[in-house]
Amino acid sequence: MTTPAVLPHVDAVQAALAGAGLTVYLGGTPTSAGWSPPGQFAVLYPDPGTASRASLAGERTDFSHMMQVTCVGATVERTLWVADKVRGALAGPLTIAGRKAWLPQDLGGPPVQRDDDVTPPLFFVPVQYLIQSIPS
Repeated sequence: MTTPAVLPHVDAVQAALAGAGLTVYLGGTPTSAGWSPPGQFAVLYPDPGTASRASLAGERTDFSHMMQVTCVGATVERTLWVADKVRGALAGPLTIAGRKAWLPQDLGGPPVQRDDDVTPPLFFVPVQYLIQSIPS
């Protein structure tokens, strides 16, 4: 039995969001010169997760981790539209090779905020999800 890895879980979330038609970035937005943000997008901020023991045998096979999905838009309405698309994309099961995943658990987030550090200003709201899986 192999210890579960975080990256296949991150890939599964990213694939689900891209499959819903969202532009998705991992760990931040591009910093290259000339990059300008699309009208709306999502940024994934995963934690490393926790591999826990499924039994007294000591094998760490169960896995859980938090995934923050920061929903970004040019207006409050577009930001909430992204949040709705994220919620819809993560309402079903994730496909993770060799694993069975629980439905992602929506843990909510704070109110929408305005980011005046970028020009033009953007709005964002971070939404957190609990992702869990066991070996299949």
